Amino acid sequence: QVQLVESGGGLVQAGGSLRLSCPASGSIFSINAMCWYRQTPGKQRELVATITYGGSITYADSVKGRFTIFRDNAKNTVYLQMNSLKPEDTAVYYCNADVRLTYSSGIYQTFWGQGTQVTVSS
Repeated sequence: QVQLVESGGGLVQAGGSLRLSCPASGSIFSINAMCWYRQTPGKQRELVATITYGGSITYADSVKGRFTIFRDNAKNTVYLQMNSLKPEDTAVYYCNADVRLTYSSGIYQTFWGQGTQVTVSS
């Protein structure tokens, strides 16, 4: 029904930057919140940043001032600009989106991407 595909991950040195992208495609009437999460082995998935359709944004304390989330509503795409990267930012990054599939459905369902690896070397 709905597919999200993250891209832009990779290997970068500490202090470097990466931009992640996540377009949503498929049967989409509208999208409310879009989020970025990250996960390292043995740990719970951590919410990194959230942006609503109207542009309200929240960040995890650990990334404030370094990461920027933004979206293009016309393209159903969310981005994560990551600057001043640290080794502790190393993780698999996932996007998700709260999607209303049809006008008549009246509810939002959450869909996830498959993740993209970000590795920051010291």
